[in-house]
Amino acid sequence: MKKLLPASLALALATPIAALAQTPPTKAPASNTSSDIAALRQEIEAMRAGYEARLQAMEQRLKAAEAAAAAPPVTADNAPVAAAPAAPVANLPPPAVAAAGGGANAFNPAISLILSGLYTRTSKDPDHFGITGFQLPRDAEVGPGTRGFSLAETELGLSANIDPWWRGAANISLHPDDTVSVEEAYVQTTSLGNGFSLKAGRFFSGIGYLNPQHSHTWDFVDNPLAYQALLGTQFGDDGVQLTWLAPIDQYLELGAEVGRGRSFPGTDGSRNGAGMVALTAHTGGDIGDSHSWRAGLSLLHAKADDQELDASDASGNAVTNAFTGRTRVWVADAVWKWAPNGNATRTSFKLQGEYLRSTRDGDLVYDVGSTDSSGSYRAIQSGWYLQGIYQFMPGWRVGLRTERLDAGSTDFGGSALAFADSNYHPHKNSLMLDYNPSEFSRVRLQFAQDRSRDGVTDNQFFVQYQMSLGAHGAHSY
Repeated sequence: MKKLLPASLALALATPIAALAQTPPTKAPASNTSSDIAALRQEIEAMRAGYEARLQAMEQRLKAAEAAAAAPPVTADNAPVAAAPAAPVANLPPPAVAAAGGGANAFNPAISLILSGLYTRTSKDPDHFGITGFQLPRDAEVGPGTRGFSLAETELGLSANIDPWWRGAANISLHPDDTVSVEEAYVQTTSLGNGFSLKAGRFFSGIGYLNPQHSHTWDFVDNPLAYQALLGTQFGDDGVQLTWLAPIDQYLELGAEVGRGRSFPGTDGSRNGAGMVALTAHTGGDIGDSHSWRAGLSLLHAKADDQELDASDASGNAVTNAFTGRTRVWVADAVWKWAPNGNATRTSFKLQGEYLRSTRDGDLVYDVGSTDSSGSYRAIQSGWYLQGIYQFMPGWRVGLRTERLDAGSTDFGGSALAFADSNYHPHKNSLMLDYNPSEFSRVRLQFAQDRSRDGVTDNQFFVQYQMSLGAHGAHSY
């Protein structure tokens, strides 16, 4: 088979050239001779690039076929669990083949569109939402959002292979307030080898379990309180990411990231060096035919300069503070999945949980623009959530999530008298039911009892739809 591939390529390239040679030449003005030769060369180069890409794809398919042929036959006794952990598989479209002479359709990127809508009903005004004991930036996307009907986050995705070594992807988010943002836009290697993969651009950090996932893959309408309070809901950055998948039977992936640090708990700035560093480690495997698991530990280190934070003073008045310093966030995550004999089409269960711990060290300017009292600041805070999702029949799932935060110990230095001590632990419970007519559509109901604010109970009710159009790759484990 391998010997036939070069011969097939040579024959494919020779055929159009031979046809050109056999075609009787036509007389053309001398002035057009140079342009005709250039056009022919351009067409030959385009065809050569296209067949090289096809040859690369055929060789990869041959290796996969040889590996499958060498593997033992799969029987009911050794069938793997369908949801077993594996390296995240990118949505790689077929190799781009340049059309003769170029053109607007030369690359044909895969395009996807996620349409999402939401109805929200709350017993408390969302404009007054806060998390007792936690200072957050004013633009942090926390809380239940706006009341009534709204267009939830709509996502436009584009992806394509660039050449045999690189692929590119971008996700553009359309927000309910009619603003547009670049959620992700990056290039990633496809054949670095030895289990390594390099990504560069804007992307969601690989820390934790939920953070790398897009919102339309969440099992609930919103992210847990721990993510909202300690990561501003989801941490994304501009930088580079290097991951390594160990060549062993058990799933083991290590990762390192260096970035600008533009998102909370960091701040965007004009520094030359890195504003963020992250390290990740994840492992997992199968237990018998029906069970699989994944667990991980991550560390995020971010810098902040004059980061404006909303807070309340000892009298309950709203103030704006400014933090300058460093933040370290540890994330421990674990997921266990069950499906009878690995078949999750009818019934399945997923148990998922994460623990986040944040340490902030630096200086805090209390009541910016008024008191301007500066002093040292140190805060150690944490939070966790635990959720279970049960698919009790095809297309129908029910889920329960419980979560809790700990404001921990905070040292405000010289501004200690301006803040009231609070032993309150914000917490929340959520119940959801969703119906999935197919893998491309979902309708969800969710009820939550939110006690993020001391002495306040907010009953929240959501109705959500999500529809997927176009090419969309499989999601990670």
